[in-house]
Amino acid sequence: MQPYDFISVKLSIALIFGILIGRSLDISIFTAFLILGISLFLVLLFFIFEAYRKGILFGLSILLATTNLGILTVSLAQPKLWPDHYSKITFTEDSIWELQLSRVLKPSTFSERYLFDVRSLNGTESRGTLLASAKKDSNFVKYKVDDILYYWGSIRPISPPANPHQFAYDEYMETQGVYDQIPLKAENILKSSKNIHSLKGKAALFQSFLLRALERTSIEKKELGILQAILLGQRKNLDASVYEDYKNAGAAHILAVSGLHIGILLLLLQAFLKPLKAVRHGTLLTMVLVVIALWCYAFFTGLSPSVVRAVTMFSFVTYALSLNRPSSIVNILALSVFFILLLHPMFLFQVGFQMSYAAVFAIVWIYPILMKLWNPRHWFLRKCWQLFAVSLAAQAGVLPISIFYFHQFPGLFFLSNILIVPFLGILLGMGLLVIILSAINILPNFIAVLYNWLLKTMNEVVQFVARQEQFIFDDLSIDSVTLILGYILLYFIITGIQQRRSKWVINIGICVLSIQLWTFHRAFRSSQKEGIVVLQQMANTTLLYQKGRTLQVMSRDSSRLVSLVGNYAIKEFMGAIQYGNIPNVFSFDGKQWIVVDSSAIFPPYTAAPVTLLMTQSPRIHMERLLATAQPELVIADGSNYPADIARWKKSCKKLGLPFYATSEKGAYLLKAE
Repeated sequence: MQPYDFISVKLSIALIFGILIGRSLDISIFTAFLILGISLFLVLLFFIFEAYRKGILFGLSILLATTNLGILTVSLAQPKLWPDHYSKITFTEDSIWELQLSRVLKPSTFSERYLFDVRSLNGTESRGTLLASAKKDSNFVKYKVDDILYYWGSIRPISPPANPHQFAYDEYMETQGVYDQIPLKAENILKSSKNIHSLKGKAALFQSFLLRALERTSIEKKELGILQAILLGQRKNLDASVYEDYKNAGAAHILAVSGLHIGILLLLLQAFLKPLKAVRHGTLLTMVLVVIALWCYAFFTGLSPSVVRAVTMFSFVTYALSLNRPSSIVNILALSVFFILLLHPMFLFQVGFQMSYAAVFAIVWIYPILMKLWNPRHWFLRKCWQLFAVSLAAQAGVLPISIFYFHQFPGLFFLSNILIVPFLGILLGMGLLVIILSAINILPNFIAVLYNWLLKTMNEVVQFVARQEQFIFDDLSIDSVTLILGYILLYFIITGIQQRRSKWVINIGICVLSIQLWTFHRAFRSSQKEGIVVLQQMANTTLLYQKGRTLQVMSRDSSRLVSLVGNYAIKEFMGAIQYGNIPNVFSFDGKQWIVVDSSAIFPPYTAAPVTLLMTQSPRIHMERLLATAQPELVIADGSNYPADIARWKKSCKKLGLPFYATSEKGAYLLKAE
């Protein structure tokens, strides 16, 4: 059977479609309930009349009802639509918020970050979640999950990206139901003496205890960061260069507790509990014990959303394996998608969810087909081919989505996976032993030394693969249309291999041609563009001038532009990038731009409409400059002091001139007319 033949797959697709509709339209909870009620009435109507029950209309009505269920679930999952959300209550800067810490996020260089659930606002019970940051200064205090704080002060929306094609942190946080942020300062918070002990809080405390126990071992710092990442899901101590090596080697998934880790743990548990299957009801007992053990491990790792999601998925897989029917795995996987999205529909928009299921579905679908192509008789060859086939299937499943989000393809992914994955079970099993023994303070030093050597060896293997830079394909650009076409092409290729019919060659050819035509369309559309961007950067001035598929970068310090320019070039489908200095005077779209820098020298210019770009806080009499230049627009970038920007803004307002500060509004973009 093909995957789409299962009812669970059809229902999951309908639910996903409904979630996408509900997210894009922001349908109210009442309206969503009303629409679902009408569709359920149609299902009941078709079910009552037997003539319709066996026809296509009954099936379509069920799919329609499931789609509407998706709309309702995503409406219920968006806190801003809740009637008791804090945004529905009037508040001021003097308002008092009662907050409960729900999650400790990965810290930045200068601050700790937290998620706080709103318990009440000015004494009125309310709900919602706020992002909070605390600077690591002399007054810095670390908080833990379940701490209750009283906060008084303003809240502000999470800022959108300051520059085009930067990571939209505000949109990412919105998928987690977080819209606003607060600063935690000693003068505006008070820690409550209330003691609350939630399951999450207990899990976080237990994880902290395990982390402290590991720090007492003789495992070296870099290897300890790896151990904490692959077994406890804690990546804050992970060395940045190590992560970069794993990413370039196509093995970054190893550094996060994911479906791979839970899957290996599942296999280890099943092997350990295999003798139980010999007793009466042994299969059922094994399944129950495995599921309990998986959820204990989730608690072990602090109940992070990604681990809970992976454990939920493999709880369903455990049930499917207990049925001992190969076809049931696809069916159960689809049911797990349905169940998870029904409870947490916003997971659909998280990269981890998308890649996990893409990889698992690809393995379940593609791996058996690859094994039918060649199944070596020799044990060693067979095991090598199985590892290669699993790695190839998983990579094929995530390839389009990986390029879409990360713009990179590590060509030697199969080598790193073949060299590491077979031993990952040993690393995980021994790592669990190290954690347990260190927690009860009886870890023999020789075990710690041996495990440290194993981790170091894995790092050296990954580093060797990552250094083969000729096999790392960077700066790959695909859009959402190419992403969809990529998965259609994958379906045609795998189905063609499976069925071996000539019509699939034609389908593959049409799909490849479609991708080429769309890529040509993107290139043509990009070649017609012309525009200028003044980037927002602290203590630096950068202008991007795009003409066709050529991007000219003018900056005082281009060393700080690798990520910004790279992202812009990828998204805008640039063909060439040129670097240069910032001219004092230049023309764009028939208008002159004058750049005033710290030298405070006003360059000569011809009589034309003028745009003034203020940089590096020049010591200049602004009103006199405005009277001389008579500009149409004044722009101040992020290289200026805030006090100077405020003064210039006031002068422009006095003379009725438009003023644009990139520190307030983000990058300035202007397209040629």
